[in-house]
Amino acid sequence: MDFITTFEWPLRGPGRLPEGVKLLQPWKDQAALEVCSAFYKRYYSDQNTRVLVLGINPGRFGGGQTGIPFTDPVRLETDCGISNPFQKRPELSSEFIYHMIAAYGGAERFYSRFLISSVCPVGFTRDGKNLNYYDLPILQKKVEEYVPEWMERQLGFGIERKVSYCLGEGKNFDFLNRLNARHQWFDQIIPLAHPRFIMQYRRKKMESYVNGYLFELEKS
Repeated sequence: MDFITTFEWPLRGPGRLPEGVKLLQPWKDQAALEVCSAFYKRYYSDQNTRVLVLGINPGRFGGGQTGIPFTDPVRLETDCGISNPFQKRPELSSEFIYHMIAAYGGAERFYSRFLISSVCPVGFTRDGKNLNYYDLPILQKKVEEYVPEWMERQLGFGIERKVSYCLGEGKNFDFLNRLNARHQWFDQIIPLAHPRFIMQYRRKKMESYVNGYLFELEKS
């Protein structure tokens, strides 16, 4: 894959945004660029074929800050071994993902097989809070025009085409599945419960969800 030599930062946004919506582009920050480079060089400097795991879009305390999907500054340092200057504020989704990664066998083993990314690579906020691309119809329409270019770019990284995983069993899966039917990126997309949903509404059943993730991921 040799990911770091083929990935070009910063990514462009999806055009003019609706009023009040702000763009999260962590790659414009030098510190984020440096930790991204360290992360991808450590885990992706090889020619392995990987399975794509797709979230929604980066959030402001995780990938929207570090530039690495579902990886907050805490897990970047403790689980990935990459020091960083960011405030060590944890993110719920990152907590679940790295609990699952630990159960899988750790970051090195997990990332040798999977690439975690997002349907939309840039994040959004409104009134200082995270905004999903599908929360506003006008924003979703702009993202829909933007995603195919991004997806084709990712497929060039050495991605398995037989199966992909979608984090989010509702609107994110519906959106991705519809575009996949049109563009035929993957033979199958398997939906998984979104980490944020699990940690916010099903935390007592977290271990059960981790086992469910591992069961599905081991099929790939």
